[in-house]
Amino acid sequence: MDLMQIAPWIVFAVSTGMLWAVFTFFSSNKSRATERLDELRDPSLRNGSKLAGDPSSTMSVFEKAAPALSKALQPKSELEQNSFRLKLANAGFNNPNAGQMFLASKVAGLVICLAIGGTIGLVNWGWTSNCVLACCGAIAVGFYGPEIWLWMVRSGRMERVFLALPDALDLLVVCVEAGLGLDAAMRRVSEELGDTHPDVCHEFNMCNMQLQMGRIRREVLHDMGLRSGIDDMKALAATLIHADKLGTPLAQALRQQSDMMRIRRRQMAEERAQATSVKMIFPMVLFIFPGVFVVLVGPAAIMMMQNLFK
Repeated sequence: MDLMQIAPWIVFAVSTGMLWAVFTFFSSNKSRATERLDELRDPSLRNGSKLAGDPSSTMSVFEKAAPALSKALQPKSELEQNSFRLKLANAGFNNPNAGQMFLASKVAGLVICLAIGGTIGLVNWGWTSNCVLACCGAIAVGFYGPEIWLWMVRSGRMERVFLALPDALDLLVVCVEAGLGLDAAMRRVSEELGDTHPDVCHEFNMCNMQLQMGRIRREVLHDMGLRSGIDDMKALAATLIHADKLGTPLAQALRQQSDMMRIRRRQMAEERAQATSVKMIFPMVLFIFPGVFVVLVGPAAIMMMQNLFK
């Protein structure tokens, strides 16, 4: 049998063996003390689900291999680490192990895509420059694919928080004016809007949990503004911090913030409406005008050609 015919199978077998060896190496059983510590770090592990508790599951094995896989890509300076954590928090990943899992997914995606791209390149083109280009493209897809996915998740979550914040703030104003405190008002908003606006409610629930654990209110509100990544949420956090620091009525501060946010939403809607006519020019020129031109001028052009060539 020719070497070119068995080379893809060799690459596939070697890649599969390497992945299996890595996963097997990190699949040792945890002690009960280690599991309890993991449950304290991540409360979602307490539900006894097979995905979180069974060491033989794929996700559990990947979690064990994540520290070793992500070690080479860990941010070096403290500024880079803070920026990376903030990016993950803006996307909604507040788990302490989220950074390791993300970097490990980049390494795993690189290896898997390299194996797939190399196999396809060897099968189609052999040991040529096209095979090298296929491997490079596969490496780029596997390495930067998680980055693109994280950017999409982060942008989508920030937009959802941006659109849901006016409703949450209006309900928060109503609760505060009805006599509830800030903690009880945020808890009530989370209960009422949990199905329609889960992202904002998740931020309020996290604030309540941190306040119950004894953290300072201004630090909790400041972290809420940073986690959301939205200017309006940061402004709301600053308003609540100033109201708590200066002792001003909370209902009045929230009412002013709600009015300012509503004015800003109206101005943004008017700005987008004014820009609609300019944005419609390019689709009209590229897609609508050619069709209209063909429909209107086409019959006349056909008649002129028939008359000229008689």
